Amino acid sequence: MPAVGRATKSLNRAIGKAIHDYAMVRDGDRILVGLSGGADSLSLLWMLADRRRRVPVRYDLAAAHLDLGFGGQGAGDALRAFCSRLGVPLRVDVTDYGIQGHSPSNLENPCFLCARLRRKHLFEIADELGCRTLALGHNQDDIIETLFLNMFYAGEISTMMPAQTLFDGRFTVIRPMAYADTDVINRFARDQQLPVAENPCPTSKRSRRQSVKQMLQELYRGNRKIKGNIFHAMRNVKSEYLLK
Repeated sequence: MPAVGRATKSLNRAIGKAIHDYAMVRDGDRILVGLSGGADSLSLLWMLADRRRRVPVRYDLAAAHLDLGFGGQGAGDALRAFCSRLGVPLRVDVTDYGIQGHSPSNLENPCFLCARLRRKHLFEIADELGCRTLALGHNQDDIIETLFLNMFYAGEISTMMPAQTLFDGRFTVIRPMAYADTDVINRFARDQQLPVAENPCPTSKRSRRQSVKQMLQELYRGNRKIKGNIFHAMRNVKSEYLLK
């Protein structure tokens, strides 16, 4: 096991603070982690599995990976080995959601349909496994990017919430890495030699989210405080100075 480094400590602090601030994990919870195979979800599962040894709250973990149907992913075996080492049961389902998302009738926004189908399937798996909490690997950068995506393409000021109860309280979605920076997560994944798989989506490098990410990265390079200021602004809304 690689030594505990700065990235591990930083990520652990960020996750611990988010879990505490939003009361994400309660004693007796059964949590399903959506495991894409990327650095975010792998790091989240590693951290949640590790925390079980160190915190007084008792909870069970399961993981689910959805193959999107692009072919040649080869992530299933690596993820099974990874989850086995952590002592977390893994469910792998093969779907055609990526193909549906990129169908000729849905070329304008393939990400929206694919994401909606994936989320619905994850809730179905959670229900089958008796998990009332779904943990997703979205991080601080994802939350900021979603704010701008919703302003640019939906005409509204909103973003993903760190914790959200859905379906009349039947499920809760949590994002324990809501305070975690992408760069820290990537360093942690490298330090821990996590089996990060390449994203097989053909539009992953030219999506609307990628365009927003590039815009923000340019701003961040000009002023290191901008990312923190944007994130803080989402808690410091002065509604009296918005249009009515």
